[in-house]
Amino acid sequence: MSFDLVFFGGTGDLTWRKLMPALFQAFRHGKLPAGGRILAVARDERSDDDYRAFIKERFSEVESSKRPTDDEFARFAELLHYRRMDLSHPEDYNGLKQWIDARGADTAVLYLATSPHLFPVICEQLGAAGLNAPHIRVVLEKPLGHDLKSAQEINRVVRSVFAEQQAFRIDHYLGKPSVQNLMALRFGNALFEPLWRRESIANIQITLAESLGVGTRGDFYDRTGALRDMVQNHALQLLTMIAMEPPSTSDADAIRDEKLKVLKSLKPFTPESVARDVIRGQYRAGNVGGQAVPGYQQEVKVPEGSHCETFVALRTEVQNWRWAGVPFYLRTGKRLAARDAQIVVNFRPVPHPIFPGSQRANKLVIKLQPEDGLELHLLAAKGSGTSDSLAPVSLDLDFDKAFAAERVGAYERLLLDAIAGRLNLFVRSDEQEQAWRWVEPVLDAWSRESSGGGEGPRGYAAGSWGPAAASALVARDGNTWSEEQ
Repeated sequence: MSFDLVFFGGTGDLTWRKLMPALFQAFRHGKLPAGGRILAVARDERSDDDYRAFIKERFSEVESSKRPTDDEFARFAELLHYRRMDLSHPEDYNGLKQWIDARGADTAVLYLATSPHLFPVICEQLGAAGLNAPHIRVVLEKPLGHDLKSAQEINRVVRSVFAEQQAFRIDHYLGKPSVQNLMALRFGNALFEPLWRRESIANIQITLAESLGVGTRGDFYDRTGALRDMVQNHALQLLTMIAMEPPSTSDADAIRDEKLKVLKSLKPFTPESVARDVIRGQYRAGNVGGQAVPGYQQEVKVPEGSHCETFVALRTEVQNWRWAGVPFYLRTGKRLAARDAQIVVNFRPVPHPIFPGSQRANKLVIKLQPEDGLELHLLAAKGSGTSDSLAPVSLDLDFDKAFAAERVGAYERLLLDAIAGRLNLFVRSDEQEQAWRWVEPVLDAWSRESSGGGEGPRGYAAGSWGPAAASALVARDGNTWSEEQ
């Protein structure tokens, strides 16, 4: 299958840090379809060879196992092309259309790796130039909007040019093999589904923790914050996959219909519940990995007195028959004690304990990063003959070891799916808008608090697990975060 893959923002960080290395891995693994061209477009003047040299130099910053040899890059570079474009000039889009039409590839994928505020103008110009034929797809990188209104406007413009099945809204978390295994775990095995409900599960915790700070992205991050950056998209997508009903098929819309039902079933926030069930924090100076690190407001390009949150913990419920009364705890933050993304399913204790001593309830830990696997925590008899008390044991499955030769990265998988036209791991517009609709009362409450001279986010030391109030949030229900158990 011949294809053209066009990157708008072809010299930007996302393209050379993530997308080009992912494409090279697909090329190295023999998964990239034959007959492809990769075109980068940007404002500055470069030749094809100039751009190839630029990408080769940037590959030196990729981890060593993923860097191409000179021979590998020479073969990969034959796919790379460059074209100067001013995204506000219609004639430049006409030139791009001529470049694409001249070869007549089976598929053309237009990847908007630009700032989201440019999405409407790019899509309008693509439509005016006729770059919206059925064989053309557009990929939209997150964040899609800053709030519900801006997300709806982006989607309105996209829908005016492209059919829904042509629009691929990326959430790179959905490309992680461990996240794909959520579907396999639930719907490919008979073991857990009978237990996957309120009668057996006490609570579910989703943690997306980073040990890094904002680095040089202070200006961007201060306009975004943890709620928009991680909760509205990544964390909510994980929640939907954990809580959704079994889809009738593995078809993209069957899956996305069920995810949308979960989003619509989330307990809505009110000003009172935001104050009670949502904790926001901002990191202060501290120690991470034995090294002193500055606080958020001492980071580059962060304005003094900023109320931007770098940590969010919240409690919610899915209001349906399967999950009624089960707390879902979501937590994300920067400069936390570890880089750790996981989902912890805490089961209810046995209804009538017959063994002496304290007994922990079973739990299932779905590890997303840095490890990728499953841990099932059980109780077992020691067999020592001296006591009937039970001891904790765990069954540990490391997917990276079990499938070492076949794993692909998130962007590699998503790029290949976009080329092939598979929508399963992409977000539909109604999903995305419903997620914004759910978080918007939280944003509104924080905005009112800031404008009214409120205290803003709670401080927490870098290298900790966030504000103490986050522990109090789950303790109110008699629970603890996984690292405190």
